Amino acid sequence: MSAQTQSVIRKPGREFPKHLAIWLLLSLELLPFYMMMQISMKDNKGFISNTWLPSLPSEWVWENYAHAARLILPFVANSVVVSVSGTVGCLVLALFGAYFFARYKMPFSGVLWSAFLLLMLLPGVANIVTLFALLKSLSLLNTLWALIILAISGGQIICIYVLRNFIEDIPRDLFEAAEMDGASHFAQIRNVVIPMSGPILGTLAILQFLGSWNDFLMPLLVLRDPEQFTIGVGLIYLDGEYVKQWGKIMAAFFLASLPLIIIFLFTMKLFVRGLSSGALKG
Repeated sequence: MSAQTQSVIRKPGREFPKHLAIWLLLSLELLPFYMMMQISMKDNKGFISNTWLPSLPSEWVWENYAHAARLILPFVANSVVVSVSGTVGCLVLALFGAYFFARYKMPFSGVLWSAFLLLMLLPGVANIVTLFALLKSLSLLNTLWALIILAISGGQIICIYVLRNFIEDIPRDLFEAAEMDGASHFAQIRNVVIPMSGPILGTLAILQFLGSWNDFLMPLLVLRDPEQFTIGVGLIYLDGEYVKQWGKIMAAFFLASLPLIIIFLFTMKLFVRGLSSGALKG
């Protein structure tokens, strides 16, 4: 038997520790998800009698999901409105800002860009009092418009930073050819920048949507009426004052996580393509 054949035969054995480590990590990551699923199918009696052992319930309580769906569907609808509107508005404005910083140099543009990057060092919680006072003066408290505006403005920094690096890598000959054909700035963005920036725009859209969907602090501070609650704030009000219905709570958590799981499964290729396109350098 040749040495090459022996190396091929021994290769699966050498890969076993790596595969074992990967499966162990996946098991640790998926264990909370499995616990949430099996608890969501129990009533309080079944949960208390078998709290820690991750076993399947002896009696499947499907009513937990019906009850959870009735409670969280309005919260899901509010989160969809805020997340979609905030993501679209953020990307549109960030695309214009990144195009300006990447294509045109004006006096003190470097200073302006450096000042803009300083905003990345500012913690988000540092301006909560100022934001609350500003929203109050604009009569935007307890409205979804406040969360949409915050989502659009809060994502500008990272989106402009990433898109500027990507647009700078687009060959300038494409822009010069478009200018020779009489294309305006909007036409160049529509016909050159957007087609060339598809993967990174998809990646940023996914990140912005996830960030807006999972936001908890600002909706908690801004919203007051239960009809306006997003999913993050609405879930904390599912706890009973004296008795917690763990099966219904876990069913609500599971239903709330489904949109993110579905989105990531269908956009995973686009997400990986955007990360590997070289736009996140530097």
